[in-house]
Amino acid sequence: MPALVLLGAQWGDEGKGKATDLLGGSVDYVVRYQGGNNAGHTVVVGDQKYALHLLPSGILSPGCTPVIGNGVVVDPSVLLSELSGLDERGVDTSKLLISGNAHLITPYHTTLDKVSERFLGKRKIGTTGRGIGPAYADKINRVGIRVQDLFDESILRQKVEAALDHKNQVLAKLYNRRAIAVDQVVEELLGYADPLRGYVSDTTLLLNNAIDQGQVVLFEGGQGTLLDVDHGTYPFVTSSNPTAGGACTGTGVGPTKINRVIGILKAYTTRVGAGPFPTELLDEDGEKLRTIGGERGVTTGRDRRCGWFDAVIARYATRVNGLTDFFLTKLDVLTGWERIPVCVAYEIDGKRVEELPYSQTDFHHAKPIYETLPGWSEDITQAKTFDELPKNAQKYVQALEEMSGAPISAIGVGPGRDETIQINSFL
Repeated sequence: MPALVLLGAQWGDEGKGKATDLLGGSVDYVVRYQGGNNAGHTVVVGDQKYALHLLPSGILSPGCTPVIGNGVVVDPSVLLSELSGLDERGVDTSKLLISGNAHLITPYHTTLDKVSERFLGKRKIGTTGRGIGPAYADKINRVGIRVQDLFDESILRQKVEAALDHKNQVLAKLYNRRAIAVDQVVEELLGYADPLRGYVSDTTLLLNNAIDQGQVVLFEGGQGTLLDVDHGTYPFVTSSNPTAGGACTGTGVGPTKINRVIGILKAYTTRVGAGPFPTELLDEDGEKLRTIGGERGVTTGRDRRCGWFDAVIARYATRVNGLTDFFLTKLDVLTGWERIPVCVAYEIDGKRVEELPYSQTDFHHAKPIYETLPGWSEDITQAKTFDELPKNAQKYVQALEEMSGAPISAIGVGPGRDETIQINSFL
């Protein structure tokens, strides 16, 4: 009964889309379990590049059923636009299933996200402005609107009225913005009912039955471990749980049914938005990583901050997710460096610290302690086995594996679907 969780082991943007797509042909269901259209996956199939934001990467694999779980927040306009774009490119999207319990991102959520971020000024979090946080806040405050509410106009109107009672006060009195009309929001949301009706399902029952019948289910996280609202670099985090536990609450599948947890790990480190980043490079090496790696956010279009590999973060991801495997991506980007530093510990107040500090203050002041490994100059994009990698590239992978605490079972040596070295099977 193989059920796998696949998630980011750093600050997101590790290449989860490529990893999910690689497994897509071997699994029956690919399930997004948290986040919204603030996530971005780039998948390269042949000479075609696909940028996915809300849809599970498995939608590109024929025979695979893509599922949006109850833990996801759904912007219906973005979802329908993304489906339309794939349909125009000949991708079959008819198998998509959406949990009726998933919460909706409404126009007032995106408005509040943008105005509140501007209001924070220098203290801003660096959100994508897509309404993710306000939608999750409404969910926790029990004033959220779910996908199933689209099909009952009376309930929908009651919920919108209740939400805007408070939000219009905030918009007018705190942000000096115009109130949002209830009728306008209700009318827009009702317009999504018919286009989405055929996709909505009891996905919790479906997925549990599928696992019990021996089908393969892959749970796909957005963002990354260090952006988890509970376990990340709070408050510079997302509003959901990308860590492995989120796969259970975000789908209704119990933890005893999950067999493997795969962490996607970039061969260096990046992050988007504000927040601490001990190995960040503000020099030529950082710019070189950004340029060669194409480090620009799929969803935001923002340049990613770049730095050397951080083994402290990798060990932390192994621990909080219970990782069984790593998928190391973008090893090819490091080709050409004579020497490659790797952060093995931090210095905090003159002391060596080898595990992620629980204190936000300590992490902000953490200085990386590096070990330097020999680099390589040979092109590795054509390598099909581990032994075909240059010796120094092999040593780099082995060192990262030893430092990180879980086996590296696959290595990305290029952006293409077939540019992957499989060491151990995930299934």
